[in-house]
Amino acid sequence: MRQWTVDAFAARPFRGNPACVVEPFEAWPDAAWMQALAAENNQAETAFLLKTPDPARFGLRWFTPMLEVPLCGHATLASGHVLFGELGLAADKATFDTRSGPLTLARAGEGYEMDFPSQPPVRTEEPAGLAEALAARPSEVWAGPYLIAVFEDEAAIRALKPDLAALNAVSSAATGGRGNVGVAAIAPQGAGYDVVDRFFAPGSGIPEDPTTGSLHCILAPLFSAKLGRAALRYHQAYPGRGGDLECELAGDRVLIRGRAVTVAEATLRL
Repeated sequence: MRQWTVDAFAARPFRGNPACVVEPFEAWPDAAWMQALAAENNQAETAFLLKTPDPARFGLRWFTPMLEVPLCGHATLASGHVLFGELGLAADKATFDTRSGPLTLARAGEGYEMDFPSQPPVRTEEPAGLAEALAARPSEVWAGPYLIAVFEDEAAIRALKPDLAALNAVSSAATGGRGNVGVAAIAPQGAGYDVVDRFFAPGSGIPEDPTTGSLHCILAPLFSAKLGRAALRYHQAYPGRGGDLECELAGDRVLIRGRAVTVAEATLRL
């Protein structure tokens, strides 16, 4: 059984967000086995694929080292990259059946385009303890599947060093979900991107995620409304790494574009 490590939302190795992708199965393994392998890999996500009678359609599940998640962008991108680039899938696009419904991935220039659900957030009052957990006060707070804290400038985003345990508690209480928080700001002119962001995911067992597709299902409708444009460029400013993606709002969907590169292939002796 083979497994690949792919840097997603990256044009070269050691950028973007690493994900492990396991060779497609004929039938789903036991969930506890998949969770154990994800913990062994210790990447933000390990993606598992299931063959179907349609050679371009697959089941897809994502596991962090701690739990299974309902939506993951970078591991979907990594999965498509493995299917097209490593396994030679001969199709215009791949369709994935997931807990978030059917998702598609197609080649787009030197990279790929994914079709994901838009998840518009709702403006909310700043939860008690959020500014203290972030060690900075946001100008706006929005709630969706994750809590979103909006700041006035890029420097504030890059300077954040939050208390992750406190952030987990505040966000879980505010959203009724996992304790995950995105932070974002409109980038200055000339930055080469429109929005800069980061994503802290202690509720998923990830202190900070390098580049997060699911976060941008929330940010895309929010910042497209703020900036008056459907398509925007985003830079996720994970310290020392960082990743780049383009998001285009298309009705109730978000088209997420990015590149990927394989950095390792392994044989699992299991």
